[in-house]
Amino acid sequence: MTRYSAFSLLTKALGGHAGWGRAWRDPAPKPAYDVIIIGGGGHGLASAYYLAKVHGITNVAVLEKGPIGLGNTGRNTTIVRSNYLLPENNHFYEWSLKLWEGLEQDLNFNVMMSQRGVLNLFHSDAQRNAAARRGNSMRLIGVDAELLDREQVRAMAPMLDFDNARFPVMGGLLQRRGGTARHDAVAWGFARAADALGVDVIQHCEVTGIRREGDRVTGVETTRGPIAAAKIGMAVAGNTSRVAAMAGLNLPIESHVLQAFVTEGLKPLVDTVITFGAGHFYISQSDKGGLVFGGDLDGYNSYAQRGTLQMVEHVFAAGVAMMPCLSRLRVLRQWGGVMDMTMDGSPLICRTPLAGLYLNGGWCYGGFKATPGSGWCFAHTIANDAPHRLNATMTIERFRDGRLMDERGVGAWPWAQ
Repeated sequence: MTRYSAFSLLTKALGGHAGWGRAWRDPAPKPAYDVIIIGGGGHGLASAYYLAKVHGITNVAVLEKGPIGLGNTGRNTTIVRSNYLLPENNHFYEWSLKLWEGLEQDLNFNVMMSQRGVLNLFHSDAQRNAAARRGNSMRLIGVDAELLDREQVRAMAPMLDFDNARFPVMGGLLQRRGGTARHDAVAWGFARAADALGVDVIQHCEVTGIRREGDRVTGVETTRGPIAAAKIGMAVAGNTSRVAAMAGLNLPIESHVLQAFVTEGLKPLVDTVITFGAGHFYISQSDKGGLVFGGDLDGYNSYAQRGTLQMVEHVFAAGVAMMPCLSRLRVLRQWGGVMDMTMDGSPLICRTPLAGLYLNGGWCYGGFKATPGSGWCFAHTIANDAPHRLNATMTIERFRDGRLMDERGVGAWPWAQ
C-alpha cells in the first residue's frame, strides 16, 4: 500500500495527479474464507480491519452488494459523540470516540475528523435536570461534559432563537470532544487499510442465502456463487432483519427511514454541532459551507431509501423554530437512510443461536458515531466467540430476559404502527 503523506501529495500534484494507485484491490471471491463479513459499510469494513490488525485473522472477505460507501455509511449526518446516559452505552461510545481521535493516523487516510463540539440545548427546568444528570453520568467515568447557561450558549451560537415562546433556550450540555467526520471517507479509509492487511473487499456481490448444517452456519450463497466460511458476521445496517431471516432468525428490530438534508453553501455560521432536543433537530456545517441537518424518523416501516414530504415539513419546522434564519436558505440535497431500530434504542453486537453466526445491528440513531468501536468489539466477538466487556450486554437475550438498555426510549415506534 502506498503510504499517503504531504510529500506524496506534493509529488503527485506536480505530476498532474497522474499515477495514483488503486485504493484497494478488486479481487474475485475465493471458494472459502476463515471469516465472511456480510456488509461493506463502515461497521463491516471496520470489523474486517480489526480482525486482521488486532487478531491476526487475514483470510477474511467483506461482501457488499453494491459499491463501497453508498449504503447507510453515506446516508447520515456525520455526527460523532459519546454523550450517553447509561453506563453500558457511555463506556462503549467513549471507547469509539477514542478510536476516532486516532483514526486518521491509524488508517493513514483523511476522514476529516473535526472535534468542533456537540451542544445539546435544553428548554425547561426538567430538561436542565436531565442534562445535568447525563453530564454527571459522563463525568463519573471520565468523559468530558460541561453544563452551559443561557449566556454561555448565546456566546457560542448567537443565531438561535433564545426567546422562542414555546421553546426558549435556557442552556445546553456541551461535549467539546464531539464533532463530525466525513462519512463516506470513513468507509474508504477502512476498506483501504483492511485491503492492505490482506482482506478481500468484494463489491457487487450480494448474499442471497446462508448455508447451515444443523445449528451451525457453513457459508453463504451469493450472486457470484457459493462461498464457504466457518464464521459469518452480519453488519448490514438497514437490512439486518432480512439477512437474518435467511438464517431463520426473527429479530426484535424494525426498519424505518431517517432523512437528512444539506443547504446551499454559506460563510461560517454554525461552529459546532447543535441539537434541539425539544424538537428533535440537529445541525452542523460542512467544510464546503452547507448546513447538514436532520430530525425524526418517518413513522412507517420501510426499506426504501427515501422519505415523505410530511417529515420534510416536520424537520424544517423544528429547524426554523430553533434557528429562524434557516427559512431564508435553499435546500440542495436530501437523502434517506434505513435505520434498524431496536425496541430499547441500544444496539446488538453478539453471537446468535446459530454457531458461527454473529450479529451487528439495531443501531437506531447511533450507528455512524459507533463505527470504529463497533468494528473493534465485533472483531473481538468473532475472533474469540465471546463478547468483549464493552458489548457484553448488547445481546439479543436481553429482550427475552427483560434487561433492556433503554437510552431515553429512542428506539422504534411500535405503538405508531
